[in-house]
Amino acid sequence: MLEGIVVLDFSHYLPGPFASWRLAQLGAEVIKIEPPSGDRLRPFAEGRLFAAYNAGKKSVALDLKTEAGREQARRLAARADVVIESFRPGVMARLGLGYDDICRMNEQIIYCSISGFGQQSGRSLLGSHDLNYMALSGLLAQLADESGRPVHPKITLADFIGGMAAAERILAALFARERTGKGAHLDVSLVDGLAAMMAGHFAIEHGGGPKTGLSELSGEVVCYQLYETKDGRYMSLAALEPHFWRQFCEAVGHPEWIGAQWAPARPGEAVYDGLAALFREKTLDEWSAFAETVDACLAPVLETGEAKALFADSRLRHLVRLQPNGAWTAAHGPNGQWGGGAPPKVNEHAHLVKGEE
Repeated sequence: MLEGIVVLDFSHYLPGPFASWRLAQLGAEVIKIEPPSGDRLRPFAEGRLFAAYNAGKKSVALDLKTEAGREQARRLAARADVVIESFRPGVMARLGLGYDDICRMNEQIIYCSISGFGQQSGRSLLGSHDLNYMALSGLLAQLADESGRPVHPKITLADFIGGMAAAERILAALFARERTGKGAHLDVSLVDGLAAMMAGHFAIEHGGGPKTGLSELSGEVVCYQLYETKDGRYMSLAALEPHFWRQFCEAVGHPEWIGAQWAPARPGEAVYDGLAALFREKTLDEWSAFAETVDACLAPVLETGEAKALFADSRLRHLVRLQPNGAWTAAHGPNGQWGGGAPPKVNEHAHLVKGEE
Protein backbone atom coordinates (compact mmCIF):
# COMPACT_ATOMS: atom_id res chain seq x y z
CA MET A 1 0.00 0.00 0.00
CA LEU A 2 2.82 2.44 0.82
CA GLU A 3 5.39 1.26 -1.69
CA GLY A 4 7.49 4.23 -2.81
CA ILE A 5 6.88 6.21 0.40
CA VAL A 6 10.10 7.08 2.24
CA VAL A 7 9.94 7.65 6.00
CA LEU A 8 12.86 9.24 7.85
CA ASP A 9 12.59 8.28 11.51
CA PHE A 10 14.65 10.21 14.09
CA SER A 11 12.77 8.77 17.09
CA HIS A 12 13.99 6.49 19.89
CA TYR A 13 12.46 3.97 22.30
CA LEU A 14 8.87 2.96 21.45
CA PRO A 15 6.22 5.47 20.25
CA GLY A 16 7.94 6.71 17.07
CA PRO A 17 9.54 3.37 16.16
CA PHE A 18 6.18 1.64 16.69
CA ALA A 19 4.55 4.12 14.32
CA SER A 20 7.22 3.69 11.64
CA TRP A 21 7.15 -0.11 12.11
CA ARG A 22 3.45 -0.08 11.27
CA LEU A 23 4.16 2.04 8.19
CA ALA A 24 6.99 -0.29 7.17
CA GLN A 25 4.61 -3.24 7.31
CA LEU A 26 2.36 -1.36 4.92
CA GLY A 27 5.24 -1.18 2.44
CA ALA A 28 6.98 2.11 3.28
CA GLU A 29 10.77 2.38 3.19
CA VAL A 30 11.75 3.41 6.72
CA ILE A 31 15.23 4.89 7.25
CA LYS A 32 16.07 5.01 10.92
CA ILE A 33 18.40 7.87 11.90
CA GLU A 34 20.47 6.83 14.92
CA PRO A 35 23.38 8.39 16.80
CA PRO A 36 26.67 6.53 16.27
CA SER A 37 26.01 4.69 19.55
CA GLY A 38 22.64 3.46 18.28
CA ASP A 39 19.02 3.79 19.39
CA ARG A 40 18.72 3.88 23.18
CA LEU A 41 16.33 0.92 23.00
CA ARG A 42 18.91 -1.44 21.51
CA PRO A 43 20.42 -2.71 24.81
CA PHE A 44 17.13 -3.64 26.49
CA ALA A 45 16.12 -7.33 26.73
CA GLU A 46 19.26 -8.35 24.83
CA GLY A 47 18.07 -6.45 21.79
CA ARG A 48 14.82 -8.39 21.41
CA LEU A 49 12.54 -5.41 22.02
CA PHE A 50 14.42 -3.32 19.48
CA ALA A 51 14.27 -6.18 16.98
CA ALA A 52 10.50 -6.60 17.40
CA TYR A 53 9.73 -3.02 16.35
CA ASN A 54 12.61 -2.22 14.01
CA ALA A 55 12.97 -5.26 11.79
CA GLY A 56 12.51 -4.38 8.15
CA LYS A 57 13.92 -0.86 8.53
CA LYS A 58 17.19 0.65 7.37
CA SER A 59 19.74 2.35 9.64
CA VAL A 60 21.88 5.41 9.05
CA ALA A 61 24.04 6.69 11.92
CA LEU A 62 24.44 10.47 12.09
CA ASP A 63 25.92 12.70 14.77
CA LEU A 64 23.37 15.51 14.85
CA LYS A 65 25.60 17.49 17.19
CA THR A 66 27.88 18.19 14.24
CA GLU A 67 27.13 20.33 11.20
CA ALA A 68 28.23 17.48 8.92
CA GLY A 69 25.69 15.14 10.53
CA ARG A 70 22.92 17.71 10.31
CA GLU A 71 23.68 18.40 6.66
CA GLN A 72 23.50 14.70 5.87
CA ALA A 73 20.14 14.55 7.66
CA ARG A 74 18.88 17.47 5.55
CA ARG A 75 19.89 15.71 2.35
CA LEU A 76 17.91 12.65 3.37
CA ALA A 77 14.91 14.73 4.43
CA ALA A 78 14.92 16.59 1.12
CA ARG A 79 13.86 13.43 -0.69
CA ALA A 80 11.68 11.89 2.04
CA ASP A 81 7.89 11.83 2.18
CA VAL A 82 7.61 11.64 5.96
CA VAL A 83 9.77 12.71 8.90
CA ILE A 84 9.11 11.36 12.40
CA GLU A 85 10.81 12.84 15.45
CA SER A 86 10.26 12.55 19.20
CA PHE A 87 12.71 14.98 20.76
CA ARG A 88 11.51 17.53 23.31
CA PRO A 89 9.70 20.41 21.59
CA GLY A 90 12.17 22.87 20.08
CA VAL A 91 15.16 20.53 19.85
CA MET A 92 14.87 19.78 16.14
CA ALA A 93 14.40 23.49 15.35
CA ARG A 94 17.56 24.33 17.27
CA LEU A 95 19.38 21.72 15.19
CA GLY A 96 18.13 23.31 11.98
CA LEU A 97 15.98 20.24 11.32
CA GLY A 98 12.57 21.55 12.40
CA TYR A 99 9.48 21.55 10.22
CA ASP A 100 10.13 25.02 8.81
CA ASP A 101 13.72 24.09 7.93
CA ILE A 102 12.74 20.89 6.13
CA CYS A 103 9.69 22.48 4.49
CA ARG A 104 11.92 25.06 2.77
CA MET A 105 13.68 22.19 1.02
CA ASN A 106 10.71 19.88 0.65
CA GLU A 107 7.32 21.62 0.58
CA GLN A 108 5.39 18.35 0.49
CA ILE A 109 7.01 16.88 3.60
CA ILE A 110 4.75 15.35 6.23
CA TYR A 111 6.53 16.08 9.48
CA CYS A 112 5.27 14.22 12.55
CA SER A 113 6.42 15.48 15.97
CA ILE A 114 5.65 13.04 18.80
CA SER A 115 5.88 14.29 22.37
CA GLY A 116 4.32 13.66 25.73
CA PHE A 117 2.21 16.79 25.99
CA GLY A 118 2.30 18.37 22.54
CA GLN A 119 4.54 21.05 21.08
CA GLN A 120 2.90 23.95 22.90
CA SER A 121 1.26 23.32 26.27
CA GLY A 122 1.92 24.07 29.90
CA ARG A 123 3.72 20.73 30.24
CA SER A 124 5.49 20.61 26.88
CA LEU A 125 8.99 20.87 28.30
CA LEU A 126 8.50 18.56 31.28
CA GLY A 127 10.05 15.10 31.18
CA SER A 128 7.57 12.22 31.58
CA HIS A 129 7.12 8.58 30.67
CA ASP A 130 4.30 6.14 29.99
CA LEU A 131 3.27 5.67 33.62
CA ASN A 132 2.93 9.46 34.02
CA TYR A 133 0.76 9.77 30.92
CA MET A 134 -1.55 6.99 32.08
CA ALA A 135 -1.75 8.58 35.53
CA LEU A 136 -2.65 12.05 34.21
CA SER A 137 -5.19 10.82 31.67
CA GLY A 138 -7.32 9.04 34.27
CA LEU A 139 -6.66 5.70 32.60
CA LEU A 140 -4.44 4.35 35.38
CA ALA A 141 -7.18 4.90 37.96
CA GLN A 142 -9.39 2.55 35.91
CA LEU A 143 -6.84 -0.24 36.38
CA ALA A 144 -7.33 -0.58 40.13
CA ASP A 145 -7.59 -3.52 42.51
CA GLU A 146 -10.48 -4.10 44.90
CA SER A 147 -8.99 -1.67 47.41
CA GLY A 148 -8.81 1.08 44.80
CA ARG A 149 -5.03 0.93 44.49
CA PRO A 150 -3.90 1.45 40.88
CA VAL A 151 -2.28 -1.63 39.39
CA HIS A 152 1.08 -1.13 37.69
CA PRO A 153 0.60 -2.13 34.02
CA LYS A 154 3.12 -4.47 32.43
CA ILE A 155 2.76 -2.86 29.02
CA THR A 156 3.35 0.77 28.04
CA LEU A 157 -0.08 1.67 26.71
CA ALA A 158 0.61 5.36 26.05
CA ASP A 159 3.63 4.51 23.90
CA PHE A 160 1.76 2.09 21.68
CA ILE A 161 -1.51 4.00 21.47
CA GLY A 162 0.47 7.15 20.73
CA GLY A 163 2.39 5.31 18.03
CA MET A 164 -0.83 4.11 16.45
CA ALA A 165 -2.24 7.65 16.59
CA ALA A 166 0.90 8.96 14.88
CA ALA A 167 0.64 6.36 12.11
CA GLU A 168 -3.05 7.21 11.70
CA ARG A 169 -2.33 10.92 11.37
CA ILE A 170 0.52 10.27 8.90
CA LEU A 171 -1.72 8.13 6.70
CA ALA A 172 -4.42 10.83 6.73
CA ALA A 173 -1.82 13.46 5.80
CA LEU A 174 -0.52 11.31 2.94
CA PHE A 175 -4.08 10.98 1.64
CA ALA A 176 -4.66 14.72 1.96
CA ARG A 177 -1.41 15.43 0.12
CA GLU A 178 -2.63 13.35 -2.81
CA ARG A 179 -5.58 15.74 -3.14
CA THR A 180 -3.97 19.07 -2.26
CA GLY A 181 -0.27 18.60 -3.00
CA LYS A 182 0.51 20.07 0.43
CA GLY A 183 2.50 18.59 3.30
CA ALA A 184 1.72 19.07 6.99
CA HIS A 185 3.20 19.40 10.46
CA LEU A 186 1.53 16.86 12.76
CA ASP A 187 1.63 17.53 16.50
CA VAL A 188 1.02 14.15 18.19
CA SER A 189 0.78 14.03 21.98
CA LEU A 190 0.97 10.71 23.81
CA VAL A 191 -1.36 11.89 26.56
CA ASP A 192 -3.91 13.01 23.93
CA GLY A 193 -4.28 9.44 22.71
CA LEU A 194 -5.14 8.26 26.20
CA ALA A 195 -7.52 11.17 26.76
CA ALA A 196 -9.38 10.16 23.61
CA MET A 197 -9.82 6.67 25.05
CA MET A 198 -11.30 8.24 28.17
CA ALA A 199 -13.89 10.28 26.26
CA GLY A 200 -16.74 8.00 27.29
CA HIS A 201 -15.67 7.99 30.92
CA PHE A 202 -15.41 11.79 30.92
CA ALA A 203 -18.91 12.12 29.45
CA ILE A 204 -20.47 9.67 31.91
CA GLU A 205 -18.83 11.25 34.95
CA HIS A 206 -19.68 14.76 33.75
CA GLY A 207 -23.33 13.75 33.55
CA GLY A 208 -23.36 12.59 37.16
CA GLY A 209 -22.51 8.95 36.48
CA PRO A 210 -19.79 6.80 38.03
CA LYS A 211 -16.10 7.61 37.56
CA THR A 212 -15.52 4.04 36.36
CA GLY A 213 -17.57 4.26 33.19
CA LEU A 214 -20.34 1.79 32.38
CA SER A 215 -21.09 -0.46 35.34
CA GLU A 216 -21.87 -3.26 32.90
CA LEU A 217 -18.24 -3.19 31.73
CA SER A 218 -16.39 -2.40 34.95
CA GLY A 219 -16.61 -5.73 36.76
CA GLU A 220 -19.83 -5.04 38.66
CA VAL A 221 -22.09 -7.68 37.06
CA VAL A 222 -21.86 -11.47 36.86
CA CYS A 223 -22.15 -11.77 33.09
CA TYR A 224 -19.04 -9.64 32.45
CA GLN A 225 -16.46 -10.86 34.89
CA LEU A 226 -13.21 -12.72 35.53
CA TYR A 227 -13.48 -16.06 37.33
CA GLU A 228 -10.76 -18.15 38.94
CA THR A 229 -10.37 -21.76 37.80
CA LYS A 230 -9.49 -24.94 39.68
CA ASP A 231 -5.78 -24.50 38.92
CA GLY A 232 -5.59 -20.85 39.96
CA ARG A 233 -5.90 -19.42 36.45
CA TYR A 234 -8.67 -17.17 35.14
CA MET A 235 -11.42 -17.21 32.53
CA SER A 236 -13.05 -14.11 31.07
CA LEU A 237 -16.81 -14.24 30.69
CA ALA A 238 -18.32 -11.42 28.60
CA ALA A 239 -21.86 -12.62 27.86
CA LEU A 240 -23.45 -9.18 27.59
CA GLU A 241 -26.08 -10.08 25.01
CA PRO A 242 -29.03 -12.09 26.40
CA HIS A 243 -28.62 -14.94 23.91
CA PHE A 244 -24.96 -15.46 24.83
CA TRP A 245 -25.83 -15.45 28.53
CA ARG A 246 -28.67 -17.90 27.94
CA GLN A 247 -26.42 -20.24 25.98
CA PHE A 248 -23.83 -20.15 28.75
CA CYS A 249 -26.34 -20.83 31.52
CA GLU A 250 -27.94 -23.70 29.63
CA ALA A 251 -24.57 -25.22 28.70
CA VAL A 252 -23.37 -25.28 32.33
CA GLY A 253 -26.69 -26.75 33.53
CA HIS A 254 -28.01 -23.69 35.36
CA PRO A 255 -31.00 -22.35 33.44
CA GLU A 256 -32.22 -20.76 36.67
CA TRP A 257 -29.48 -18.14 36.26
CA ILE A 258 -30.85 -16.83 32.96
CA GLY A 259 -32.96 -14.18 34.66
CA ALA A 260 -30.03 -13.01 36.79
CA GLN A 261 -27.73 -11.77 34.04
CA TRP A 262 -27.18 -8.40 35.71
CA ALA A 263 -26.85 -9.69 39.26
CA PRO A 264 -24.10 -7.96 41.31
CA ALA A 265 -20.67 -9.55 41.10
CA ARG A 266 -19.77 -9.52 44.78
CA PRO A 267 -19.33 -12.19 47.44
CA GLY A 268 -22.55 -13.06 49.25
CA GLU A 269 -24.68 -12.73 46.14
CA ALA A 270 -26.13 -16.14 45.27
CA VAL A 271 -25.51 -16.14 41.52
CA TYR A 272 -22.03 -14.71 41.82
CA ASP A 273 -21.07 -17.25 44.50
CA GLY A 274 -22.52 -20.00 42.35
CA LEU A 275 -20.53 -18.92 39.30
CA ALA A 276 -17.33 -18.60 41.32
CA ALA A 277 -17.81 -22.13 42.65
CA LEU A 278 -18.65 -23.44 39.18
CA PHE A 279 -15.46 -22.09 37.60
CA ARG A 280 -13.36 -23.58 40.41
CA GLU A 281 -14.59 -27.03 39.43
CA LYS A 282 -12.52 -27.18 36.23
CA THR A 283 -9.02 -26.26 35.12
CA LEU A 284 -8.19 -23.56 32.60
CA ASP A 285 -7.64 -26.16 29.88
CA GLU A 286 -11.01 -27.74 30.57
CA TRP A 287 -12.80 -24.39 30.46
CA SER A 288 -10.87 -23.44 27.32
CA ALA A 289 -12.09 -26.59 25.59
CA PHE A 290 -15.62 -25.78 26.74
CA ALA A 291 -15.31 -22.25 25.32
CA GLU A 292 -14.44 -23.68 21.90
CA THR A 293 -17.73 -25.58 21.75
CA VAL A 294 -20.17 -23.15 23.38
CA ASP A 295 -20.75 -19.74 21.77
CA ALA A 296 -20.97 -17.67 24.94
CA CYS A 297 -18.17 -15.05 24.84
CA LEU A 298 -15.89 -17.09 27.09
CA ALA A 299 -12.08 -17.04 26.78
CA PRO A 300 -9.04 -17.97 28.88
CA VAL A 301 -6.71 -15.31 30.30
CA LEU A 302 -3.51 -16.34 28.55
CA GLU A 303 0.07 -15.67 29.56
CA THR A 304 2.51 -14.21 27.01
CA GLY A 305 3.89 -17.55 25.85
CA GLU A 306 0.42 -19.05 25.47
CA ALA A 307 -0.85 -16.07 23.48
CA LYS A 308 2.26 -16.22 21.28
CA ALA A 309 1.59 -19.89 20.54
CA LEU A 310 -2.07 -19.18 19.79
CA PHE A 311 -1.24 -16.46 17.27
CA ALA A 312 1.54 -18.58 15.76
CA ASP A 313 -0.83 -21.23 14.41
CA SER A 314 -4.03 -21.29 12.43
CA ARG A 315 -6.32 -20.96 15.45
CA LEU A 316 -6.08 -17.17 15.38
CA ARG A 317 -5.03 -15.84 11.95
CA HIS A 318 -1.35 -16.84 12.20
CA LEU A 319 -0.14 -13.35 13.06
CA VAL A 320 3.11 -14.52 14.70
CA ARG A 321 5.95 -16.37 13.02
CA LEU A 322 8.39 -18.19 15.25
CA GLN A 323 11.91 -18.48 13.89
CA PRO A 324 15.32 -19.19 15.45
CA ASN A 325 16.21 -15.51 15.34
CA GLY A 326 13.01 -14.21 16.88
CA ALA A 327 9.23 -14.06 17.13
CA TRP A 328 7.89 -11.79 14.38
CA THR A 329 4.41 -10.29 14.52
CA ALA A 330 2.29 -8.88 11.71
CA ALA A 331 0.82 -5.48 12.57
CA HIS A 332 -1.99 -5.43 10.02
CA GLY A 333 -3.38 -8.94 9.82
CA PRO A 334 -2.23 -12.04 7.94
CA ASN A 335 -2.53 -10.39 4.53
CA GLY A 336 -0.17 -7.55 5.43
CA GLN A 337 3.59 -7.46 5.16
CA TRP A 338 5.67 -9.11 7.86
CA GLY A 339 8.16 -7.39 10.12
CA GLY A 340 10.37 -10.46 10.21
CA GLY A 341 14.07 -10.77 9.73
CA ALA A 342 17.01 -9.30 11.57
CA PRO A 343 16.82 -5.62 12.54
CA PRO A 344 19.38 -3.31 10.92
CA LYS A 345 22.83 -2.98 12.40
CA VAL A 346 23.81 0.55 13.40
CA ASN A 347 24.68 2.46 10.20
CA GLU A 348 24.17 -0.62 8.05
CA HIS A 349 22.76 1.55 5.28
CA ALA A 350 25.26 4.41 5.37
CA HIS A 351 25.34 4.41 1.56
CA LEU A 352 21.88 6.02 1.53
CA VAL A 353 23.40 9.34 2.60
CA LYS A 354 25.21 9.40 -0.73
CA GLY A 355 22.00 8.70 -2.59
CA GLU A 356 23.04 5.17 -3.50
CA GLU A 357 20.46 2.40 -3.73
